[in-house]
Amino acid sequence: METGLRNRVAVISGASQGLGRATALAFAAEGAHLALCARNADELGHLAADIRARFNVQVHTGAIDVRDSGAIQRFVADVSRIFDSLDVCVTNAGGPPARDFLETTDEEWDDAFRLNLRSAAVFARAVIPHMQRRRWGRIVTLSSITVRQPLPQLVLSNAIRTGILGLVRTLANDFGKYGITVNNVGPGYTATERLKELSARRAAASGLTEQQIEQAWIDQIPLGRLGKSEEVADAVVWLASERASFVTGQTLLVDGGMYRGV
Repeated sequence: METGLRNRVAVISGASQGLGRATALAFAAEGAHLALCARNADELGHLAADIRARFNVQVHTGAIDVRDSGAIQRFVADVSRIFDSLDVCVTNAGGPPARDFLETTDEEWDDAFRLNLRSAAVFARAVIPHMQRRRWGRIVTLSSITVRQPLPQLVLSNAIRTGILGLVRTLANDFGKYGITVNNVGPGYTATERLKELSARRAAASGLTEQQIEQAWIDQIPLGRLGKSEEVADAVVWLASERASFVTGQTLLVDGGMYRGV
């Protein structure tokens, strides 16, 4: 399937591991040039070298913390200067810590807001003017199934990430006239380091093994398995492609059918 992404420039945050890394590889496979950021400079460097060797595309990296709004703005400015273009922005960041509500602190709520909601807004504010000038753009936020279905011990994610839906719909309404689409991808239980962290915490709290915790999650999924990072990345690439040019303001759950709503 032709995606129309060859030689487009895609900004991807949280790209050093997990869903962000898989997304970077998926865009590179489509011939897109990449601007990748994350906190771990070494991991970014290894990924960039691998992508250049395998896919023969340009890769720019920046070691930034997306909770730092100024760092995001400087990174986007650098990308625009280096590539003279900016077509796609995928906002992704690690989830906040697993907590029961009464365990949470004010500091954790503030941090979750900066990490999982404000960073997406700051990226959008930085990239949209470049997309407006070209009258073409794709913004895809990577969030979680928790935007539709709250999960136990994830109150920070359940509450903060839901704000992404309002942001996505507002931006889709306001900037569609410039040829910019804005969508959200909500992964369900996916085999990542984040999921291992959650299974270890729940195992410690319940007395069950991590394998038993994982099986309990799988039992909730009609397809009978955990998702793969590559499957989430493919959904992001499709939303950024020309094939999805009439899709905007939407949330696409990649959850194996786990969501119980209609």
